Amino acid sequence: MKIKIVGAGPGGLYFAALMKQLDPSHEITLYERNPRGATWGFGVVFSDRALEFLKGDDEALYEYLNPHLENWPEITIVHNDTRIPIAGNGFASIGRLELLTLLYAYVEQLGVNIVFDTEINSLDQLGAADLVVGANGAASWIRTENEAAFGTTTDWRPNKFIWYGTTKAFNSLTLTFRETGAGVFCAHHYRYKPDMSTFLVEVEEATWQRAGFETMSAEDTVKYCEEVFAKDLEGHPIISNHSYWRNFPVIWNERWSNGNVVLLGDALRTAHFSIGSGTRLAMEDAVALFKAFKEKGGDTPAALQRFQEMRLPPMKKIWQAANTSIEWYEKMDELVPKLSPVEFAYSYMTRTGRVDHAEMRKRDPGLAAAYEALHPEAAK
Repeated sequence: MKIKIVGAGPGGLYFAALMKQLDPSHEITLYERNPRGATWGFGVVFSDRALEFLKGDDEALYEYLNPHLENWPEITIVHNDTRIPIAGNGFASIGRLELLTLLYAYVEQLGVNIVFDTEINSLDQLGAADLVVGANGAASWIRTENEAAFGTTTDWRPNKFIWYGTTKAFNSLTLTFRETGAGVFCAHHYRYKPDMSTFLVEVEEATWQRAGFETMSAEDTVKYCEEVFAKDLEGHPIISNHSYWRNFPVIWNERWSNGNVVLLGDALRTAHFSIGSGTRLAMEDAVALFKAFKEKGGDTPAALQRFQEMRLPPMKKIWQAANTSIEWYEKMDELVPKLSPVEFAYSYMTRTGRVDHAEMRKRDPGLAAAYEALHPEAAK
């Protein structure tokens, strides 16, 4: 097969590797608009459960990546000055650039061709192909130019977020919520190497307006966030990397392919960063698409149909849970002042409906018991 992949992110790279391993005669080319070594963002995070799929489907890649991962066994909720560690929630992280660099080497040694610093703006530029994979992110032109064919819907959510880093190395995946005169600020932060952490700041739109971010310079925005989270940063700076305020787009496609063109990763659907890694979902998409082609051989239409049939049920569950999580964050200004630290941490853990009280008892008996002390009816 001649396979052209637009976007050399983790999903596209992993699919290329799997297909090349399946049949070395496949001619596979990835097109990446950025130069080699250039990327936005800081770290990406995987839950322990997310890594289980990788170990099960591709133990060789898991063993290749594992030495480069930062690991921790719990998450931490910070409600103003009260820290609540929550057990039973292991995670691992890695720098986005480091992950991509490792995957570049992994696919290139298999014979996959990556064309960097090349902007593809139309399918005609790609030439003849048996399969075209749109793995070019949430802003994918492949999808936006064919929304009717894919059945695309996009829901721009109101909260604002900005993706920073910091030299403060946090010991766990931490969600810090702090009340200010402008409203509640949330920081999603975790280390991705011994001396660096991702530090994503999220606020409700009204808080963003009251703080004056709309007219604030990039430098003053960093200073403002450093002041809000001064106790957490402990003198470490916030670091910007083309960081800017954004709204999150909830994207869904009823049809995942159009002719011989298929979508993958964020181009296919977005899942909010509060519940799971877009990287993890993109790599799971790659596994499912690979398995569909392995099952159907060179029958591209049948393989693309099988891909959607196989991947839709598990993916939609995660997507729906992510959307419920988004709505919880959109009520930060209401929840933080109203709930005690224990109640707030419990609300966070049960926000999507996937964790009930029985499950909470299994994961963290201490938090479950503390909640029962405040709400005895929960123990029944």
